[in-house]
Amino acid sequence: MHRSRIVRNVRLGIKNLSLHAMRSLLTILGVVFGVGSVIAMLSVGEGASREALDRLRKLGSNNIILTAVKPPDEQSATIQRSRMSMYGLLYDDEARIREGIPSVRRTVPAKQTEKDGRLGNRSQPLRIVGTTPEWFELVARTVIAGRVLSPQDIESHADVCVLTEQGARKLLATEHAIGQFVRISRDYFQIIGIVQSESAGGGSIQTPDQDFDAYIPVNVAKERFGDINIKRTAGMRSVEYVQLNQLLIEVVSSDKVEATAEAISTVLKRFHKKQDYKMEVPLTLLRQAEATKRTFNIVLGSIAGISLLVGGIGIMNIMLASVTERTREIGIRRAIGAKRRQIIVQFLIETVVLSTVGGIIGIVLGFLFPWLITIFFGMPTIVPAYSIVLSLGISVGVGIVFGLYPAVRAAGLDPIVALRHE
Repeated sequence: MHRSRIVRNVRLGIKNLSLHAMRSLLTILGVVFGVGSVIAMLSVGEGASREALDRLRKLGSNNIILTAVKPPDEQSATIQRSRMSMYGLLYDDEARIREGIPSVRRTVPAKQTEKDGRLGNRSQPLRIVGTTPEWFELVARTVIAGRVLSPQDIESHADVCVLTEQGARKLLATEHAIGQFVRISRDYFQIIGIVQSESAGGGSIQTPDQDFDAYIPVNVAKERFGDINIKRTAGMRSVEYVQLNQLLIEVVSSDKVEATAEAISTVLKRFHKKQDYKMEVPLTLLRQAEATKRTFNIVLGSIAGISLLVGGIGIMNIMLASVTERTREIGIRRAIGAKRRQIIVQFLIETVVLSTVGGIIGIVLGFLFPWLITIFFGMPTIVPAYSIVLSLGISVGVGIVFGLYPAVRAAGLDPIVALRHE
């Protein structure tokens, strides 16, 4: 009995609204665009945040990245043969960190230099990265062809290299990749594998690999290219002495990462008078990015929620007008025995119908807008499930809140006065 009464009231509400279909449609536009904009803005924020967070997670929550940085006073040094810039990480730094800090599981060194790679008549500037097989365990990248460096390559001082996908395409073109020999400086290295790179940074951190990298055994890099790099740009020359350009450090567990980072900082400060290195902790940046994401979503959702507020005001306005138009109807219903509660319920049902229909249409637009943004602007978008529930819940809540006053006002009309209303 109670259910049939609700169904009857809903049908009556829909019938009353359909008598003024255009007015009802215009009334719910505020809710439609409010719900649509809430979902669309949250999906854009979610997509951007998820992309940045995924890049940080790929660096490993247990990892710490140390990178050599030229001190400010070295930047302005005179570029002459007799002036050599000495900075960066030392071989001894790796030994001190690996052996002196118990929470460090392993360290992976990297020597970097820039050389031209040649294969036949094709040439491509490459960043040569001398490292160990553990690099590919800490910096997980998909192996497209062949294999990565192995312990046997280190032990035998093998002249082998692993190229990133972009570098391989530039040098190899249509030729078979694995087994080819690429000339780097004056030496020839056999290509044993190709890996996919991801050079874009996430947040404020830069991923260790780049689009045009060639990975070789670290001992081979030291033997072939040494610790001195000579760079020539625009007729000028700079000479730099750097032992290690980068050091990846894996900690035994994520809950010890921040304490280990402090211990590493203490060790390095004892042996580096200048700030010639920078430390990046993906776990710390991950937490900061997650906090920023939450704040970003709250701000975007609040801005879009203003549209829902405007939609709610529109619903209140139309329902107040409806009360005025239906004053005589209300008087008749009260005169034949309708209670105030029934009048309130009837008008609330109409407002809920308006807000719910607007919310459903808004959800459809909420899916459409992110899809169009991805298609035309190339921005990643993800529609979070909570945004649908949240926006629809708010739209229904707005309908109830803003429809309550008109409903109470309708129920409060004096039946005698209402019957006399023309």
